[in-house]
Amino acid sequence: MFSNSSLVAWTLPLFLAGVTALFVLRKLLKSHLAFPLPAGPRGLPIIGNALDWPTSQEWETFAKWGRKWGTITYVNILGSHIVVLNSLQTATEMLDGKSSIYSDRPSLVMAGPLAGWSNILHLTPYGDTFRQRRKMLHQFMGTRTIVERYYPVEELETRRFLLRLLENPEDFAAHIRRAEAAIVLKLTYGYDVKDHDDPVLTNTYPATTQFSLVTIPGAYLVDLLPSLRYLPSWLPGMQWKRSVADYAEKSQTLANVPFTFAKQHLISGFAKPSFVTLSLPSGIGDEEANLKWAAASIHVGGSSTPVSAITSFFLAMALYPDVQKQAQAELDAIVGSSRLPSYSDREKLPYVDALVKEVLRWNPIVPTGVPHLLMQDDIHDGYLIPKGTIVIANIWNFLHDETTFKNPMEFDPSRFIATKDHTPERDPHTIAFGFGRRTCPAMNLADASVFISCAMTLAAFNISKTVENGIVVEPVHESYSGTISFPKPFKCSIRPRSEDAVALINLVDMQNA
Repeated sequence: MFSNSSLVAWTLPLFLAGVTALFVLRKLLKSHLAFPLPAGPRGLPIIGNALDWPTSQEWETFAKWGRKWGTITYVNILGSHIVVLNSLQTATEMLDGKSSIYSDRPSLVMAGPLAGWSNILHLTPYGDTFRQRRKMLHQFMGTRTIVERYYPVEELETRRFLLRLLENPEDFAAHIRRAEAAIVLKLTYGYDVKDHDDPVLTNTYPATTQFSLVTIPGAYLVDLLPSLRYLPSWLPGMQWKRSVADYAEKSQTLANVPFTFAKQHLISGFAKPSFVTLSLPSGIGDEEANLKWAAASIHVGGSSTPVSAITSFFLAMALYPDVQKQAQAELDAIVGSSRLPSYSDREKLPYVDALVKEVLRWNPIVPTGVPHLLMQDDIHDGYLIPKGTIVIANIWNFLHDETTFKNPMEFDPSRFIATKDHTPERDPHTIAFGFGRRTCPAMNLADASVFISCAMTLAAFNISKTVENGIVVEPVHESYSGTISFPKPFKCSIRPRSEDAVALINLVDMQNA
C-alpha cells in the first residue's frame, strides 16, 4: 500500500508533466493556427481539388495557378496535401536549403507496389537504402572527371547513330532511342546491343515510357485511395488495373535481365568492365539488391532523359534554321571537315555548348520533376506546409520565367553567350536536373551524351522542315505528359551536309568498332 506522502510524491510530478505537455501542445497548435495554408483553388467537400487537377500538360496549368494564387499554390485531393512551387527562388529555398526535410518521396501505389518500381532510386524513400544506392551511383558517374572515361563509348555509339541516320533518316526518333539505350547498357552492364531484335532493347523503351506515366502525381486515383488496389478490374473505372500485370512484368524484366547477364559473364570470366561487373564482387545479399536497383536506375534515366533532349534538339533545328547555321559555322571554323567533333572540343565551341543549354531550357526533360515529400511540418514565407505534403517543383515554369529568361518561348542559344553588352542568362543545368538531395545523379553523363549527339549531328547533317507535295510541313511543338516528357512525333528532313560528311559517317565499322 502507498502512503499519502508517497502518493503525492508520485502524482505531483505526473500532474506537472501533464500540465506542461498540454501547455506545449496548445502553444504548438496555436502557433500552427497562426500560419495559414498557402492559397489555391477552392475545392469541393470530400474530394477537394480532384476536379481541378490537370490531366495533360500539367506544367501549364500549374503555371496558371502560380500567376493567380502565388508562388506556392496549395491543393487538397481527397485529404492529401499538395503544393506546387512556381518560383525558382522558393524551390531553391525549400528543396535545396531545407533538403533534410524535403528529400523524401510520396508513396505512389501504382508506380511502386503495383507496377514494380518501388526499388528504383527515383522512388526510394529517403534513408539508409537511398543513401547507399546514391553513393554507388556517385562513385560511378557523380563528377565530370569520372564521366570523362565514358566519352569514347558515347562517341562510338553516336557515330553508329549517324550511320543509321544516313541510311534511314525518317526513323530518327527510333535511332535516338537505340543509341542512348546502347550507351547506358554498355556502361552499366557491359552489354552490347544486337543490330536487330535485341531482347533487352525491345523491353527498354516500353518500360521507361510506362515508368514516366505511372509516376505522374495525381494520375492514378489509387495513389490517393490505396484501398482501390484490392477492387476487381472488371468494375467501372478500374481499367487502369488491367495494365498492372504488364507494367510489373516490364519493370522486373528491365531490372533483372541485363543484371543477370552481367552476373553470368562475371562468373564465366568474360565480363566487360561496367558499373555492375566492377561492383559485383563485393555485392552480396542486400548489397546485391541495392546494386541491381542502382543499375536499373541508371538504365531508366540514361535510356530516357537524353532521348528527350536529343529529340527536342532535332525539333529546334527544324524550327530555327538560323541557329543551326550559326552552330555549323562554328563547327566548320574550329573542327573543320576532316573529322567529326568530340567532347574534347566543347570548350572551343561556345555556341554549340550554349545550344545544348538552350535545348535543356526550351523543352525541359522533367517539366514538373519527380515529387518530393515533406518529412515534418514547415513554415515558409508565412505559410504552414504540413508534414506529408507532396511538393511539386514546376521546372518548366522556372525555365520559362520572363524575369530570368528573355523571350522564353524562343529558342535562342545566344542568351548564354557573354559579350561586352550582354550578361549570360542563368545556366539551366542548375534547374533542369532537380533539387537538393534528389538532384539527378546521372546529369553529367546525360549532358555529355546530349552534347556529343548535337555536335556530331550538326557537323554531318542539315535538318529542315519537310516539304510534301510542294507544301512545307510545320513541325508540331508539343510534348507528352509524363514525369519524363518527350516531344510528340513530328516530321523533319535530314540530309548529309556534303560528300565529305558522308565519308566521315561511313568510316564507322558497325561490326568491329
